[in-house]
Amino acid sequence: MKLSASLPFRSVLVCPTVPASVALARRTAEMIYVESWGINPRHQAFGPALLMLSELVTNTVRHTAAVSPQVTVTYAAGPETLAFGVHDRHPHQPDPARFAACTGGLRLIAELTAELCGSCTVLRDVDGGGKTIWISLPI
Repeated sequence: MKLSASLPFRSVLVCPTVPASVALARRTAEMIYVESWGINPRHQAFGPALLMLSELVTNTVRHTAAVSPQVTVTYAAGPETLAFGVHDRHPHQPDPARFAACTGGLRLIAELTAELCGSCTVLRDVDGGGKTIWISLPI
């Protein structure tokens, strides 16, 4: 998924690839989506979105910190969509079609994304040295 004009609200958080960044990314999401952009925190997709965001940042901290000293979270929203992307500089490119066969966080992301009629996309960096995992959910 590329951010298009249909998602006019955007914000970026860049933080170190350390465990404390998981909570920071989640708190930032709550602040931006609810306080800045007026998304209803009681919407059925909101809690699962925060959980998926936490899982993606946790995976980045656990698996990429040695080669990716920073994690970048891009928050986006539009009238009918809540989206976020988690970027790291590790070259591994997971396949979202295989997330359901994984254990742990990626499986949870596959299940929640399907349940909420959302989408998950992995976008490779131009140089192949990293990627962004995008989650898009209807709201």
